[in-house]
Amino acid sequence: VEVDFDDQEIIQAQEEKAAELTPREKLKMEIAAELGLLERVEQEGWESLTLAECGRVGGILAQRMKELNLS
Repeated sequence: VEVDFDDQEIIQAQEEKAAELTPREKLKMEIAAELGLLERVEQEGWESLTLAECGRVGGILAQRMKELNLS
């Protein structure tokens, strides 16, 4: 599979952004991926999610943070 220069720049930018995330933000992104929302979040931002989707991410995030003692 050939990757053009623009795709390489995008991949590098995403990797750099991921390296700057806090543990809470990484967990939030992981949950979004599990729910099938990560691509939309990356392309359009968190504001593109519905209220129900945000609530689901937030509920799972709170539960996991409690389990991991990250509060």
